[in-house]
Amino acid sequence: MLAFIGGTGLTRIPGLNVSERRQVGTRWGKASSDVVFGELAGQPVLFLARHGDPHVLLPHQVNYRANIAALKEAGATAVIAINAVGGISPAADSGVIVVPDQIIDYTHGRDATYFDQGQTPVVHVDFSWPFDAPLRERVVAALKKVDGPYVDGGCYGATQGPRLETAAEIRRLEQDGCTIVGMTGMPEAVLARELALPYAMLSLVVNPAAGKVDREITMAEIEAVIHQGMGKVADALVALLTS
Repeated sequence: MLAFIGGTGLTRIPGLNVSERRQVGTRWGKASSDVVFGELAGQPVLFLARHGDPHVLLPHQVNYRANIAALKEAGATAVIAINAVGGISPAADSGVIVVPDQIIDYTHGRDATYFDQGQTPVVHVDFSWPFDAPLRERVVAALKKVDGPYVDGGCYGATQGPRLETAAEIRRLEQDGCTIVGMTGMPEAVLARELALPYAMLSLVVNPAAGKVDREITMAEIEAVIHQGMGKVADALVALLTS
């Protein structure tokens, strides 16, 4: 069963029939919100609001371990993460959807593994290619069926937040090879790998990264792009489920 992690707005996708909302407990605590069980395009699906319902959790406050574990416990066999990101490369303009194939972790102080509580033996997962290739291909194939620009590939730079980055920080990320920047990609991606859950991202660019435009980046601008772009995201999810 495919699971989606994103904002609370995902559960308002037209055509989604919600059958149950369940708080799934885990040994790592409670997930950010209830796991939503439903049906979309004739397929059973799961949804989880990463930042809580309503949106109250900052990126560093999210219990990523509980979220991924709760989805697996609920029956997820793969996870697609919906992210709002800043665009660094010229191709990652506002409104574009990026399906990254690499990630760089700039976060700190987050619980980033399930194997830190005395497990024997300690597990070191291979993370050379952080996103599941077949699942990424399905996401890209779905985007080809909907209107609007997208980018196949790129590097997601995961920063700590909750503030936006400085122009100097974005220059550093760009020099490191980052295409987009967000605050929630890690440790979410590696935790899915540790639980052997195929994981891919569908990242909506909602603003130019710091220093890429000669004006202040406002929340009003970001929210307007999210409002417009989530329709395309929803269309892509439906196309994915019916392919």
